[in-house]
Amino acid sequence: MFYLPLVRWTSIFFGSPPVQHECIPQAILGMDVICQAKSGMGKTAVFVLSTLQQIDPVAGQVSALVLCHTRELAYQICNEFERFSTYLPDLKVAVFYGGVNIKVHKDLLKNECPSIVVGTPGRILGLARDKDLSLKNVRHFILDECDKMLESLDMRKDVQAIFKMTPHDKQVMMFSATLSKEIRPVCKKFMQDVMPHNQYYLLLVFFLNQFLWKQLLGMACGWVAIAGDGRSEVCLSDAVFYNIGYSLFVIANGGRVPMEIYVDDEAKLTLHGLVQHYIKLKEEEKNRKLNDLLDALDFNQIVIFVKSVSRAAELDKLLRECNFPSICIHSGMSQEERLKRYKGFKEGHTRILVATDLVGRGIDIERVNIVINYDMPDSADTYLHRVGRAGRFGTKGLAITFVSCSTDVDVLNNVQSRFEVDIKQLPEQIDTASYSRISCFL
Repeated sequence: MFYLPLVRWTSIFFGSPPVQHECIPQAILGMDVICQAKSGMGKTAVFVLSTLQQIDPVAGQVSALVLCHTRELAYQICNEFERFSTYLPDLKVAVFYGGVNIKVHKDLLKNECPSIVVGTPGRILGLARDKDLSLKNVRHFILDECDKMLESLDMRKDVQAIFKMTPHDKQVMMFSATLSKEIRPVCKKFMQDVMPHNQYYLLLVFFLNQFLWKQLLGMACGWVAIAGDGRSEVCLSDAVFYNIGYSLFVIANGGRVPMEIYVDDEAKLTLHGLVQHYIKLKEEEKNRKLNDLLDALDFNQIVIFVKSVSRAAELDKLLRECNFPSICIHSGMSQEERLKRYKGFKEGHTRILVATDLVGRGIDIERVNIVINYDMPDSADTYLHRVGRAGRFGTKGLAITFVSCSTDVDVLNNVQSRFEVDIKQLPEQIDTASYSRISCFL
């Protein structure tokens, strides 16, 4: 049990985000979980650590499957598994996505089958249907940015087809920053009877009171403390407490009981350390204003979001002609080129990234402290995911949105009402200390 102590000790010294505090004790016990928490709060670590805690690698068998909607996110998740599994030499992780010759992936599965597979639904389904990827031993089925995959009917069909190829007895975990009331029932269809957090906790207390003598239990577990008046008190850790209650409930009900966890309600989903402003201007004024902002703002790295492939390429070209260190990422380029640019930006070789919503979800680049919506996103959810690229893990950040038409105004108003946030017009002077931060390298 290596990762559980790791999580507990790091939380003592550095503090654990609420999503990890709420989810990890349940996830490492094999519970099914639906989790919504704001961007940049450590959701990836929940399923990475809980999977590594439970997995028992068997040569030639895939034990865990992680699905996500973009190749860049799949690549990033694979890197996180590799980073945390440094001291697990027998564990192999591999990533599979479209744009790569499928023969390369088939050869990899044949010659060096990984224990953990990360990939996009289309490629995973293709490999499974061709019998190159066996899913009959999968014990952990994970969807990251689950709403994005399940809202798209085509992608949902692929996910459902893959799901049916896995065993019935497995852990299912789903994560996103945005889970609408409409998509939550769809998520639950992949799980066994989902139970709210408070109801689950009450059942744990019930079973402890009904079936266990707390003093003896505490002594057996080694967590007994002596109170000031000489009375012994049970001081069970959260993990032990959950484990006992969970085991009892499984015995009583003959099966696993999943949990829904919503760390923040919708009104709190915008990032606490993120300063948000808008600028009202005409479409033809955007380029000049963007140049002025890039000259005036103090940024480590910045992401500029646009609405189309053509606009991404055009804006990137314009910025480079103005001697700004810019690159762009969009779906119109080859997979190899996209990953090359993504890695270069993540490693800090370039400070400005122009992108479509391809990188609007899940992508974690720690040095980004400013996001500019050159084009207004099409929905409040997309806005939340975009601005979540800055101000990650509660750090400072700045989001600026260009508003140039009535449709833009409608989206901005929807963002403010839905998330209960007041987005003000950008002032002439903005305090650098309110959004600038010092990059930390460990």
